Amino acid sequence: MPPTDTPAPHAPGPVPVPGTPATALGEPATPVPATSAPSAPSAPSAPSAPGTPAPGEPHPPVPRGPGPLSSGAAGTPVPGGPRTSGDGAAPEAAGTPGYGAVFRVREFRWVFTAHLLSLLGLMVSEIALTVLVYDLTGSPLLSSLTFAIGLAPYLVGGTLLAGLADRFPPRRVLVACDLVCAGAVALMVLPATPVAGLLALRCAVALVAPVFQGTRMATLADILGEGDLFVLGRSLLRIVSQTALLAGFGVGGVLLTVIPARGAIALTAGTFLLSALLLRLGTARRPARAAERREGLGATWSLLRDRRIRTLMLLFWVPPFFIVVPEALTAPYVDQLGVSRAALGLLMCAMPVGTIAGELLAGALLGPAARARLLVPLLLVSFPPFLLYALRPGPALAALALALAGAAGAYTLGLDARFVEAVPEERRGRAMTLMTAGMMTVQGLGMAGAGLVAEFAPVHLVVTGTGVVATAAVAVLVAVLLATERRDGADRHVTSR
Repeated sequence: MPPTDTPAPHAPGPVPVPGTPATALGEPATPVPATSAPSAPSAPSAPSAPGTPAPGEPHPPVPRGPGPLSSGAAGTPVPGGPRTSGDGAAPEAAGTPGYGAVFRVREFRWVFTAHLLSLLGLMVSEIALTVLVYDLTGSPLLSSLTFAIGLAPYLVGGTLLAGLADRFPPRRVLVACDLVCAGAVALMVLPATPVAGLLALRCAVALVAPVFQGTRMATLADILGEGDLFVLGRSLLRIVSQTALLAGFGVGGVLLTVIPARGAIALTAGTFLLSALLLRLGTARRPARAAERREGLGATWSLLRDRRIRTLMLLFWVPPFFIVVPEALTAPYVDQLGVSRAALGLLMCAMPVGTIAGELLAGALLGPAARARLLVPLLLVSFPPFLLYALRPGPALAALALALAGAAGAYTLGLDARFVEAVPEERRGRAMTLMTAGMMTVQGLGMAGAGLVAEFAPVHLVVTGTGVVATAAVAVLVAVLLATERRDGADRHVTSR
């Protein structure tokens, strides 16, 4: 499986791994009456034979409307209302279904397992490829370039190839992307592959990554419905991604002490093939969302011309652009403090740990209405913790600031719900592919910009200034979103009279 919608891993060194709250997609869905009671957990089984109604087939279109950002009053639509689950047997209960309800959906278990295997394999392959390039060239520049070069193709693939997510059956797209990645990684293992070829193959994997991620996100809405199960499913995938950021490099480092770099890369090819097999056997066959359409870039621009979709998209892009700044500058900040390098690991882990804790608490303890009400407050408190850097804090206080910023990333649960509801179903794959590509691109730009500014100003002031600018930018976007939703609500009221 291609890389997830988390920050791309980066080589250990001056630019540490960002632990941004990986974003995903979401949307408030119009409540639909629940059907049967949740089924008991069962072992994964193969999908229905071709020609029979497969579990988790797409739901009929639901009436779409923005719904309030803060609600909960009786009779008010709440984002992420009850939906029938993707396997047709595990509906979302009113209130908070919880993460356990997501795992009761058979298809999600297959998708989750494939995601976990390929994610760990990807982390290992990134480290192994870096080591291999360094062994072949002895150049630290080329070694670090193997990481950086993977970000540029995201924008290209997410823009030019976004339509594939809706034009072809989703299962076919997912399996094909996995096979492309497996083939590219297998070619990396060949001793005859030159360094330029290794970098080109690295780009090929990154090129199909946003298509894979966008298709998987859109398919998740088919599997889990457009309500709260979808939001919790996206949350689980993000939690796994953040956990992999903490564990993946350690696993890769240990593995490379046992087997050579090419052997580790070969294992990654196996994880892609296994992911393809799991998705082929464990997910239902669904038709393309827009097979009859042959839309080009015009369809992408039409999504961005919609004010509400554009604002939600920017809320997925702008915070990650700023959130990576303190992590990108962790190494120079530790050097500026003159403390032990052990503090580097503490600061690098702080934001992912905060993100995981925030997601788990919001997903397990809060219902859809509460998460909708907290969307704006959590967005607005995401960056004020950066202001603690004005005090030039020691490692402990800086880690607390980063953990608090990470925990506020739980706003993505409310944002996920709104996004999937706002996007037309026939362009859902395209929108999610574009959103994923944009997130990865802005994180790379944010890290590069942070390094550039830090050439001229002390690190603690750069992070402090980032907190001020980011808070102002997010406040403007929130104001635009509120105004847009009020206007759309007024329009619906007038047209319904």
